[in-house]
Amino acid sequence: MAQKKNDDGRKVIATNRRARHDYNLITVYEAGIALMGTEVKSLRDGGASIVEGFCHLDRRGELWLENIHIAEYGHGSWTNHAARRRRKLLLHKQELRKLEQKSKETGYTIVPIQLYFRDGKAKVEIALAQGKREYDKRQALKEAQDKREAQRAMRYRNLG
Repeated sequence: MAQKKNDDGRKVIATNRRARHDYNLITVYEAGIALMGTEVKSLRDGGASIVEGFCHLDRRGELWLENIHIAEYGHGSWTNHAARRRRKLLLHKQELRKLEQKSKETGYTIVPIQLYFRDGKAKVEIALAQGKREYDKRQALKEAQDKREAQRAMRYRNLG
């Protein structure tokens, strides 16, 4: 996937559209990622997927990003990285404490939403999220469909 440049200077590498469908996003944070050199080169080539990713806090209060796939760098040698290794996320202590308190409550989880470059540094947008139930998902899909139909009707009305 090619990188797209947003209005705020982000070069988006990967998005997790499934997270918005499966979870109610409560609070969004921007975190840095501790990466190896070949991982950065692979990200610049657009080789990443964060759909199955999740975050968890360890006993020491560090936040880790698990199960995201960053493809091995094509020109890498023995220094190449493992594609699904865990990666440390870099946040301020206050943000980590807030996330730790909320994630201990039942029903809350931390999910990655978007992986991108900002000012040459790899960042990940994570969110404190609460899982949706099946009927919530159906309701959200119905609302989106109704909104699309209303906009379509308004567009045709304005043309005629």
